[in-house]
Amino acid sequence: MEIIRKIAAHANTDIIAIAIIAIGVICFFKGWQKTNLTILDVQGKKAKGNLLEYLYRRRKLNRGPKIVAIGGGTGLSMLLRGIKNITNNITAVVTVGDDGGSSGRLREEMGVLPPGDIRNCIAALADNEDLITKLFQYRFKTGEGLEGHSFGNLFLTALCSITGDMVRAVKESSNVLSIRGRVLPSTLDDMKLAAEYEDGSIVHGESNIPEAHKKIKRLFTEPENCKALEDVIAAIRDADLIILGPGSLYTSVIPNLLIKEISEEVVKSTAKKIYVCNIMTQPGETDDYAVSDHLNAIYKHANSNRIVDAVLVNDSLPDNMAEKYQEAGQFPVKVDNNNIDITIVHKKLIEESKEGLVRHSSYRVARAIYYWYRKSQRKNKDKK
Repeated sequence: MEIIRKIAAHANTDIIAIAIIAIGVICFFKGWQKTNLTILDVQGKKAKGNLLEYLYRRRKLNRGPKIVAIGGGTGLSMLLRGIKNITNNITAVVTVGDDGGSSGRLREEMGVLPPGDIRNCIAALADNEDLITKLFQYRFKTGEGLEGHSFGNLFLTALCSITGDMVRAVKESSNVLSIRGRVLPSTLDDMKLAAEYEDGSIVHGESNIPEAHKKIKRLFTEPENCKALEDVIAAIRDADLIILGPGSLYTSVIPNLLIKEISEEVVKSTAKKIYVCNIMTQPGETDDYAVSDHLNAIYKHANSNRIVDAVLVNDSLPDNMAEKYQEAGQFPVKVDNNNIDITIVHKKLIEESKEGLVRHSSYRVARAIYYWYRKSQRKNKDKK
């Protein structure tokens, strides 16, 4: 019996040793593979400067703050183009209430979540504006059934059918474009928007909301209680910085906050939280709105005035502002300091334009947010 026990003990020791060696070999090859992929990635993307400089920059971005950006439309994709130069730890939370254009058609015909805003965010986070990214954004101008659709929308829809899940489809698409960070829909439910106006009338469908040209009393979803994606909740809980906006107040920013779990987690979060206010009013949504009106609408729909710590506002406009804004009923959003009870960050946020156009600069917006974030961090350390 003693001999058998000794043999068994030796056998167990040999098995453990083999297992440890196997794990070591696997770790070695995984590390070797990752190193080679990194080098190939650098070479394939024709990174500027030398390899060491690129690897240093990549490592620095990997150590950047964990940022959650919540919104939709062109505002969110603009923001992502800037903050991807600050950190690789980005989670973009995208509204899925869109029912117009290519996204609306695919939603109606294929029963998928609207892919348009998701597609724009994936392209914005792509490492390079290379051929694949341009292909992803390509919109068909002719062709029966194809006209008006973008290739990226069709690609996401096809992947969704193959994988059976929009989240997996987005992940695979993100891998193809080698994006920094990740893009997540706020919910997988078939969420549709509706608005009740001050006169008591109700309009259904995101694309129809601005067309009524009435003052919005409240926004709500159909179905009423949409469930947040679990990965979104986990990202908010783990965030160092949460950004709301910019973008259409009632059809891009607030829809995400109508998902109760999301708004509650943002309110509870100890991360730094900032709202990027729009530069111009939006006809049919924010006519005559000042900054405080934007904030009050967010507070109301999130059921809390602790949803953000600060608001970022533009303090510079072109001298030759294009007449088309006034003709369209768009005017600069007034900063009514006396009605705002949170920190106001004043910065020049627009791009230079000879034509007098008012457009956010992704670089300036990202820089302003990051400076505020770092300054807030230093203040907290000084208090301690």
